[in-house]
Amino acid sequence: MSQHVIKMPDIGEGIAEVELVAWHVKVDDLVVEDQPLADVMTDKANVEIPSPVAGRVMALGGKVGETLAVGSELIRIELAGEAGAKATAPSPAAPAQAAPLAVHATAESADSADPTDRPLASPSVRRRARELDLDLHDVQGSGPGGRIVQADLEAAVAARRVAAIPQVAAGPARPTGVERSGELAIPVIGVRRKIAQKMQEAKRRIPHFSYVEEIDVTEVEALRSALNARWSGQRAKLTLLPFIARAIVHAVRDFPQINARFDDEAGVVTRHEAVHLGVAAQTDMGLLVPVLRHAEALDLWQIAAGIARLAEAARGGKATRQELTGSTMTLTSLGALGGIVTTPIINQPEVAIVGVNRIVERPAYRNGVVVPRLLMNLSSSFDHRVVDGIDAARFVQALRGLLEMPATLFID
Repeated sequence: MSQHVIKMPDIGEGIAEVELVAWHVKVDDLVVEDQPLADVMTDKANVEIPSPVAGRVMALGGKVGETLAVGSELIRIELAGEAGAKATAPSPAAPAQAAPLAVHATAESADSADPTDRPLASPSVRRRARELDLDLHDVQGSGPGGRIVQADLEAAVAARRVAAIPQVAAGPARPTGVERSGELAIPVIGVRRKIAQKMQEAKRRIPHFSYVEEIDVTEVEALRSALNARWSGQRAKLTLLPFIARAIVHAVRDFPQINARFDDEAGVVTRHEAVHLGVAAQTDMGLLVPVLRHAEALDLWQIAAGIARLAEAARGGKATRQELTGSTMTLTSLGALGGIVTTPIINQPEVAIVGVNRIVERPAYRNGVVVPRLLMNLSSSFDHRVVDGIDAARFVQALRGLLEMPATLFID
């Protein structure tokens, strides 16, 4: 039988190499046309590589975690019999070595039917199952046609935990296990590796300093609640983040050195009139920073809808490369887990990041009277090479003034 070599396709955007983050097949597996073979990562986007032919896997072109050049051998497949080849192989007019591959975003793809009884599940569910060390053959699918969904994985994990509880306790437990992946310690690959590299580089190259200020958010929270009640079901629900984003848009007009990017190799600072606001989002893959472009041109509800859409896309693995690059400064929040103070790491090559801590109700003096107020700290970090301490302090105080008198957020 003839062989078909699938090469690493050119997936555009001038990318010369990718990282191999997952194999969905192994040597001797039978595959069908369009069956997912592997996941690769370019920058922060995962891409699924499907099979253009049916046959048996003869060889894999790399190990998980390795970097593959575009055009290098990804996988070698022994084609199915003559009848199968006629049904699934590329047209004779196209050389087998150069057969084009369709590339599917991992969050959008669904598995094709598989005669080897491969469980029905999306690539993101398969990836999560591997992380949880679950065999999909042992998971009962609740989706259409028995498809396994994320909720089924959580149910399987819960059942495994219950099964692991000993029926009779034999004294205090003595943990001896370590979390492992196969025979090796868990590798740091894919998006997690990119995050680790970027965080390390940012801390190594940027002399951070942080400035923390307490903000009275009683009035802005009252306004937020009133607006949500007034426009319930008609407009996007407002959290505090859109108000902070709008405050940033106003404040950087007077502090253009904050809304900037620093190319330290070229020694050039680029100040931006447009505010392309990165909004940090926690995902199953790790921390991603989708970008709300031209925040200065958006009203409060457009900002709220944009933040919600980008966060959902990031968590679902659907954010595009363009949506994950090009920010001029970043807003980060841990919500109710925000703590009292944080020291956020700057999203290089930006020069500033604003961190939101949790809101607490505390007694405060107002006009000689102790009254309950809603208070919150802003923890912001700056690049001391290009932002002076006095300018950072004045910028944060400008944010404070805008948020404590929220009517000013609507005055241009």
